[in-house]
Amino acid sequence: MEAVRDTGVSRLVLSSSGALYGEQSQQPISEGQTPKPNSPYGVSKLAAEYYVSTLGTLYEIETVALRIFNGYGPGQELTPSYPPVIPQLLKQAQVGGSLVIFGDGTQTRDFVYVDDVVDALMAAATATDVNRAVINIGSGQEVTINDLAAKVAQATGKQASVLHNRGQTAGVSRLVADVSLAQDLLGWRPRTELDRGLRLTLERDPRFQQA
Repeated sequence: MEAVRDTGVSRLVLSSSGALYGEQSQQPISEGQTPKPNSPYGVSKLAAEYYVSTLGTLYEIETVALRIFNGYGPGQELTPSYPPVIPQLLKQAQVGGSLVIFGDGTQTRDFVYVDDVVDALMAAATATDVNRAVINIGSGQEVTINDLAAKVAQATGKQASVLHNRGQTAGVSRLVADVSLAQDLLGWRPRTELDRGLRLTLERDPRFQQA
């Protein structure tokens, strides 16, 4: 924020996360619901929103925070610990391994393709009357992890067995975004269905082409 101030940038768009909502009884989740982060990652994103908004006011910089839900797409990093679920399942399926799911797989998530996320970031950078806005960016579609595994198997054409690791936490039970505010303020809506997004990820990511 100090660099933004010193270089005269007029607006900053923060990539925040739907992870800061934590466990919520009301679904889909709207921006007015109280965050209840249940991970250090979620806490860090909530803190970042406060820093950006507060410093934006002090430095007279416009700010917009996009709470991106489960983003995915080609090139997504596969970290050794707690890797993102989509590239991890794609990798397991393509090498003929079992698809390992934490918990019983009934937990739900909202997966939004990277192209749609980029469109949202561009819209937030150029829209009018969005200063200090906090906006959900997701697909608006709720998918269980069990259903995701079935879609991964279909996309890869592999007959993969599913193993449930019930010793690992599955995270929050439900998570799906209300994206109506993004439509109202940014004129944005998700365009990429999950089945198509999985196919695009396989086609565009060299790691999966090599496999």
